[in-house]
Amino acid sequence: MPTVFTLQGFRFFFWSNEGDEPMHIHVEKGGADGKIWLEPEIKIAYMHNFTPKEQKIIMGIVETKFLIITNKWNEYFA
Repeated sequence: MPTVFTLQGFRFFFWSNEGDEPMHIHVEKGGADGKIWLEPEIKIAYMHNFTPKEQKIIMGIVETKFLIITNKWNEYFA
């Protein structure tokens, strides 16, 4: 479960066995977790126990760090 980065207390990571799924990133903080699709567009797959404010922060981080995330995905799963 490689960590891509941690920012504002959120840990963004991949599950090692999910390279056959469309590109996505997982996020967790405390007891909350989520999954964000990166293809064909950035959108929430699910968010469990994140507040609406946290979800907005998470989506902003994913949009800002999109190239870093996709590069790491390609490096890891290629």
